[in-house]
Parts: sequence; C-alpha cells; structure tokens
Amino acid sequence: GSWGNGNRWDNRSDNRWKNDDYGKKEDWSVPLQKNEKLEYELFGSCNTGINFDKYEDIPVEATGEDLPKCCESFNECQLGEILRNNLVLCNYTKPTPVQKWAIPIVMNNRDLMACAQTGSGKTAAFLVPILNALYEQGPIDMPSRTYGRRKQYPLALVLAPTRELVSQIYDESRKFAYRSHIRPCVVYGGTDIGAQLRDLDRGCHLLVATPGRLVDMMERGRIGLDCCKFLVLDEADRMLDMGFEPQIRRIVQKDSMPPAGCRETLMFSATFPREIQLLAKDFLHNYIFLAVGRVGSTSENITQKVVWVEECEKRSYLLDLINFASPDSLTLVFVETKKGADSLEEYLVVEGYPATSIHGDRSQREREEALRAFRNGEKPILVATAVAARGLDIPNVRHVINFDLPSDIEEYVHRIGRTGRVGNLGLATSFFNEKNKNVVRDLLELLDEAKQEIPAWLESIAYDSRPQGGIRRGATTLGRK
Repeated sequence: GSWGNGNRWDNRSDNRWKNDDYGKKEDWSVPLQKNEKLEYELFGSCNTGINFDKYEDIPVEATGEDLPKCCESFNECQLGEILRNNLVLCNYTKPTPVQKWAIPIVMNNRDLMACAQTGSGKTAAFLVPILNALYEQGPIDMPSRTYGRRKQYPLALVLAPTRELVSQIYDESRKFAYRSHIRPCVVYGGTDIGAQLRDLDRGCHLLVATPGRLVDMMERGRIGLDCCKFLVLDEADRMLDMGFEPQIRRIVQKDSMPPAGCRETLMFSATFPREIQLLAKDFLHNYIFLAVGRVGSTSENITQKVVWVEECEKRSYLLDLINFASPDSLTLVFVETKKGADSLEEYLVVEGYPATSIHGDRSQREREEALRAFRNGEKPILVATAVAARGLDIPNVRHVINFDLPSDIEEYVHRIGRTGRVGNLGLATSFFNEKNKNVVRDLLELLDEAKQEIPAWLESIAYDSRPQGGIRRGATTLGRK
C-alpha cells in the first residue's frame, strides 16, 4: 500500500494529515502551513553576515561530457516554492561556487564527484537540488510491507563519517524540509539505538547516517534501500581513512539499492587519492568532476602563523594568545591525545578560562553539550583531538591553535580549515618545536603556496632536513596514523 508517507505520525511539521490513500496523489511541491514555533527553532540563529562576495574568487573547474550550465543566482536554478522560501529564511542570498555548479548538475540527473573543502557551502549544494527533486516527484509507491515491524524506505541517503557531521547535515536538511512532506531522520553510533528506531518508525524520506549504524539498521530489517534514488557520500576520503569502506560497499553494492545509472550519486571529498578514484569508478556513472578551489589547498582567508614554542612553554604561550583575543571570538585548540585534551581543559578552567573539550572517548551527549556551549559562546575555548576536527561547522571560529602539530600535513589542512569558513577571515597559529621536524618540508610548501609569511628559522630547519640526493616526494603520506 502507500503507507510510505510516514507523515501522519509526524510532529515535525505539526500538520493535520488527511488520509490520502484514495488514489489521489498528494502534491508535495505545495508548501504546508507555517509553524511559527518550529520556524524560530530552525531559523532563529541562521548564519548572519556571511561574506558571500568573498566566494566569488574561488575557482571552480568542471570537467565531463555535456556539462549543464551553472546558475549564477538561486532564481536561475528554477527551484520550487518550498525551497525558495526556506533559502530566504536561511539568509542565503546567492549560491556559492560549488552550489552554482552542483545544483544544476543534480537537477540534470547527473552524477557528481566534487573535490571541495568544508566551508564551501557543499551541504546545501547537495540537499537543495535533491529535496527539490523529491518535492517535484511527490510520493512514490513503496514496496509492499511484509508482516511485522515497519521498515522504512528512504528516497535519499546521505553517508558521512562522524556523528557530528551527520547531525549537522540533518539540522540543515530540517531547514530545507520545513513546510514540506519530507521527513528527514538521522542515525549514528555511540548512542541508544532505541530512540533512533522509534524516530524512524514515524517515517523517513531522507536519511543521514554513519555507515556502521546504517548497516546495523539494515541488518535488523528496519531500513530498505529499494527506493533510494539519491546517494551522497560526504567527506568520502575521511570515511575511507576511518576504515568504513567495507560498510560503504555493503550498503551500496550488496543490498537492494538501485545500481549506478538507476540512481543519482554524489561524492564529496577534500582530497582525491587513488582509493577515492576507485570508489568513484565503482559508484558513479558518467559523472562530472568538480574541483572547487585548489584541491586540498588551504584557504587564503586564513592567516597562518608558525611559532617556535618549547614543550614546557606551550601552556603559558597559549594563555597569551587567548588573552590577546577579543572576548566574543571562538578559539579552537588542537591537541594530539585524549589525555592531552582533558588535562589542557582542566588547566584552562583552573586558570579561570571558559573552556570545554571533545575527543573520541566522550559520550555522544557530552560531545553535543560541549559543542553547544562552544557554539553559543558560553565556553568560547574548545580543546579538541583530530577526531573532532573533520566536518565540524562552527560558524565563526576566529582562531585555530595547533597546540600539538599533527604529523601529517593533510590533517593540518583539515584542522586549520575550521577557521576562515564561508568567506570569513580566520587565523591559525601552530606551535612548532624539535618534535615536529618530520612535517617541516610539507608545511613550508603549504605556507608558500598560500602566500603566507615564512619565519627564517623554519626555512633553515627545512634546509637542514633535506634528504641527500634531491627532494623526497610524496612526503605527505609519511607518518600517516
């Protein structure tokens, strides 16, 4: 039957569902009535003051057959009424470069492989055209239900590596799904599965998930991918780094998901190593390749400083930097270990600074609580390990401090990418000493390329550490954790 709407059990849009099973197909493209309370909850704190013009200079290169024309404005994209309204509520005035290309590509039913950094507006770049397509196509007939527990058949699936990132994509999707028939859901590990199952039971058209938890749900017979017309892999490189490839292949290739060519697939990745190229070959069909900015480069909105700080002096140097910052600006401090995160947070709190921390051993609730306190400025200093680094969208981090420099340059790129987001200006300061010599050449190359000032002492260390007989290429892959 057509029970698949799932909406009648929904309080997310608080509408009185009429039972529409009498052969008449509901029109999903017409906005439902307003809900002031929900509207305030969703859009109350939307990004203000994003410098969209800053984006204009980001170079975008598209390659592939029959490229669709990119759209310079949201009007040109020919979106339906629901999305036009919600974009206004979100204060999105004009599309960022990745959105200008991705929206028409998806609307032309093409697959996409995009190399884009976080902070380029990529979440909206895939959610907007996918939701637009779902509103236009309206409800579809779901597979007939076998007796027993309800199974949900999402129409679109977004996979992402961490619980923070899926939660964030889910929050965005709720904004774009406001006043629509579409019910987004989110599932991730590290938290009680019961609550997530109950939420799924109330209907799920768009599912945002981490790979491990999704496999679990599929094996329990609670999610079927038979009707999944859109598949998005966000931060694909990060998912592979975290060892999720078997789960991703299990979800995409070994279940009931329509094959490549019968669904639309979008992959986003900050880097484009060989493993990602192979995944693209297997998952995408006649795709368009989009390079946004220099692939893997660091944003020129970020001022990068490297300072020599002995291990024993790091804490007092950190306090100097924090005291120097304006009180309302957010500071993100990266350390290498969980223990280091705990002890640094404790030190800052004892010294009277409003700090909090996140790392992999924290429970889901603790992580969300810490992020909330950081985001709203209650605790404007966040100490974090690399686990927390990828994919977090914290709107206005003014200063990223590498208290401990990572041993691999890609990790450095991702960390400093937390500042200077979406056209804002940012500052990244890295503490460097004896222990960090292994990363010096890559660091130098990166600073040079981003037109940053390079301290003379750093150049001489790099010069001294030259291997005999030419430059060691491929240094970026050394010291991979």
